[in-house]
Amino acid sequence: MRKTKTGHVVSDKMTQTIVVRVEERTMHAKYRKHISQHVKFHAHDPLELAGIGDIVKIEECRPMSRLKRWRLIEVLEKAEG
Repeated sequence: MRKTKTGHVVSDKMTQTIVVRVEERTMHAKYRKHISQHVKFHAHDPLELAGIGDIVKIEECRPMSRLKRWRLIEVLEKAEG
């Protein structure tokens, strides 16, 4: 089973590549406070379906380049505009 993540597209300027920002809320082990952290993932988008602001689902895959280890599965919600 491959890992999947959901996030917002923050860049689509590269050919067949998008940058997805994934936010995760965790609880601090000692202070028990909720902390929101984010990570950016480069994902393969061969048909260039996603645009900036879209909410997308990405899946783990084989390394496609130095930074790309994820691929676009589906666009969950298109951004307005």
